Amino acid sequence: MSLHTLWSRWATNFSTFGRNLGSVRTFVNHAAERRVPPTRGESLGIKTPEDFLKAIGRSAETKLTVERWEDLWRLSGQDMKKAKLDVRDRRYILWCMEKYRLGLPISRFAHEAKPKKTIRGWGPAVQNGKRIRSRRIKP
Repeated sequence: MSLHTLWSRWATNFSTFGRNLGSVRTFVNHAAERRVPPTRGESLGIKTPEDFLKAIGRSAETKLTVERWEDLWRLSGQDMKKAKLDVRDRRYILWCMEKYRLGLPISRFAHEAKPKKTIRGWGPAVQNGKRIRSRRIKP
């Protein structure tokens, strides 16, 4: 066998080996795997899902209604989508739920939404070192 043939076989085997290692994944239903955190009623006053949604802010308690504590923590993004929540609200609530699950205090992660931009338009007001103005007809 020629050196070229040996080299190509070795390279093919090596590249296949690397690809096989990278493609080994375990598909786990994350909603079923996630645990339900305990209520922190004594320190934070969070005993019900409504208390939690009020604590994270952004009027989440008016957008999502859940009866039991366990039902809140079993919710997925698809369930919230069926409940007609906006994408931004879904993502914020799920993000806050994960932080709470990790044991962080709500005061550390809950925050208000970004305000709307005051300057509207497609790009910056200064481009290439020159201030861009609207094209108005000069008298």
